[in-house]
Amino acid sequence: MLLRLAYLAATNTFALLRLLPMSGREKDIEILALRHQLLVLQRQVGRPVYTDTDRAVLAGLLHRLPLEKLRRLVLLVRPDTVLRWHRDLLKRRHAATCVPKRRGRPPTVRSIRALVLRLARENSSWGYRRIHGELAALGIKVAASTVWEILREHGIPPAPERQSTSWADFLRSQAEALLACDLFEVRTLAGARLYVFAVIEHATRRVRILGATAHPTADWIVQLGRNLLMDLEDAGSRAGFLIRDRDSKFTAAFDTLLTDAGLEIVTTGIRIPRINSLMERWIQTCRQELLDRTLIWNQRHLLHALREFETFYNEHRPHRALDQAAPLRLLPDPINPPAHVRQLEVRRRDRLGGTLHEYRHAA
Repeated sequence: MLLRLAYLAATNTFALLRLLPMSGREKDIEILALRHQLLVLQRQVGRPVYTDTDRAVLAGLLHRLPLEKLRRLVLLVRPDTVLRWHRDLLKRRHAATCVPKRRGRPPTVRSIRALVLRLARENSSWGYRRIHGELAALGIKVAASTVWEILREHGIPPAPERQSTSWADFLRSQAEALLACDLFEVRTLAGARLYVFAVIEHATRRVRILGATAHPTADWIVQLGRNLLMDLEDAGSRAGFLIRDRDSKFTAAFDTLLTDAGLEIVTTGIRIPRINSLMERWIQTCRQELLDRTLIWNQRHLLHALREFETFYNEHRPHRALDQAAPLRLLPDPINPPAHVRQLEVRRRDRLGGTLHEYRHAA
């Protein structure tokens, strides 16, 4: 805007120099011609648009004229508008020269605000007074009302409302002791319906596919429960809970078997798949990466494909929850030297005829 004002000031200065040698009669004729052109523009333009620079120039040129003379001029805007432009220009100049002093308390240091939020997040039973006391013990001087204001700005409720444990918080805190199981349906190429029973560990994301059958009876489920307990004992698992839905195939005998082995049964709500979200997500992954891309002939073929996918899932497939590691395989040390990166030789191993791909370094 300043460059525009400087340009218009120089242009108007040269225009003023051009008017000096002109006689009064020539100036009157030019004024009448300009007025007539303005009348023509007013008939053609509904409402002219002025920029901030245009307003500043017109306000600077016309502010010395009294209101009576302004009303006699032929302008595209009302005289009161020109005077308002001049008042706004003075206000803007006054605001630029007079910087108001900041009032009230100084802003809280960002690190202190972050510490307040951290204490509230890590201690759900602490109210703002308790957090204020902890800050005082650390030698940080801040008002208790400031702590309350920080919590309110970030939408953190009072301590009694934060003490209630949600289902997601329970799953995260008890992940090492949680197992989840479910039955899901698979259709063969001939239209036969098969049922697969799988179990997943919440902490490691390890999957165990225990079996598949066309007739999931109560005895079959109980036998798979025994197989599960033997696998857990061999792996040294410390699981204490098993999440399952309310399917009628899970009988009291199945629950009694697992309870006697030290596993507490946790049943999900009716039509609430999110309570068993990890198992449901694995079933979706199994469908998208295997079953939707494979034509299943019979039960034997299904078990073979599921065993291959179980090995691939547990030993190779990366998981975001495990920082891209596999449940049974840690991440290797990163290759830092750029020279080694340029000489990488990676080979692919196909599973199930190329449905699944594994990439490894050449030996």
